[in-house]
Amino acid sequence: MYNPTNIEIKNLKKTFFYVEYLIFFLEIMNPELNHFLKNILSLITYITQVFRIRYTETDQMGFAHHSNYLNYFEMARIEWLNIIGFSYAKLEKQGIVMPVVSAQVNFKSPAYFDDALKVKLILEEMPKARIKLNYQIINDSEKEFANGFTTLAFLDTKTNRPVRCPQSLLEILQSL
Repeated sequence: MYNPTNIEIKNLKKTFFYVEYLIFFLEIMNPELNHFLKNILSLITYITQVFRIRYTETDQMGFAHHSNYLNYFEMARIEWLNIIGFSYAKLEKQGIVMPVVSAQVNFKSPAYFDDALKVKLILEEMPKARIKLNYQIINDSEKEFANGFTTLAFLDTKTNRPVRCPQSLLEILQSL
């Protein structure tokens, strides 16, 4: 196995620093270029079908209640898995579940009853024992209402221990 030297590690850290600095500078100078770069750097991007905020999902202020946003993320995740031909139900029958181990939602603008929205799901790296998915809740004109992520583990139901991402899912992801 290759072990990099301390000098190689320092040079790599410097390179990453300069790339991050360049991206930060480009974000400030040209937001459209920033959007373009984020799309290039993501491994897989999927946009859901349009859904509408239901009256039951709103609060007293008329906003889509904050507790619904994780449901929108889950809806996007399940829709995406179905679209790529991976059955979560089959995975569970094989004794593997995917519990959410971490989640974050950032609210940008309120959504209201009957707003037509979509969820953009972004996978930035291939899963190992966990899969991290990023989300953006947007409308047709790309206005962002919220963003966030979920990290899910692959868990064996017999042992309650983490396992590696199923080979069948990896093969599907690699083919995309």
